[in-house]
Amino acid sequence: MSTVTDTVKTLVEPILDEHHFFLSDIEFVKEGGSWYLRVYIDKTGGISLDECVLVSETLSEQLDQLDPDPIPQAYFLEVSSPGAERPLKNEQDFANAVGDYIHISLFKKQNGKKVFEGHLKTLAPEQLTLTINDKGRIHDQDFLRSDIASARLAIEF
Repeated sequence: MSTVTDTVKTLVEPILDEHHFFLSDIEFVKEGGSWYLRVYIDKTGGISLDECVLVSETLSEQLDQLDPDPIPQAYFLEVSSPGAERPLKNEQDFANAVGDYIHISLFKKQNGKKVFEGHLKTLAPEQLTLTINDKGRIHDQDFLRSDIASARLAIEF
């Protein structure tokens, strides 16, 4: 359903630009027999519930005005923050996360593990470096970006 997400992206980006918000992700998925259009937005310092409502109402009005309707089936529109453990999906997400505590999963084991958490120390086109606290032993570890299956912000305990 990429045409739905492409259409929504085209509509929502000017709304977000006007308010100095940014788009984190868009999903159009079927769950339990119902369709959901989820738009994840954010801004520096975090997004508020009132700001999500503002974007939801404006986007909903614009979607209702399109003819033909780009989403012929019934759906629920949800506009929200990507959350505290938001995925890092694009270059801007990674750049914004430098210095933050993140969780990465690898396609294959490195040093006997596929999952790592640490502070994102450096970011380069081909690799990133995490500062990892391994049972009190703090060290930097490099990862090829092509080896990373997924990444997200994490909460440090």
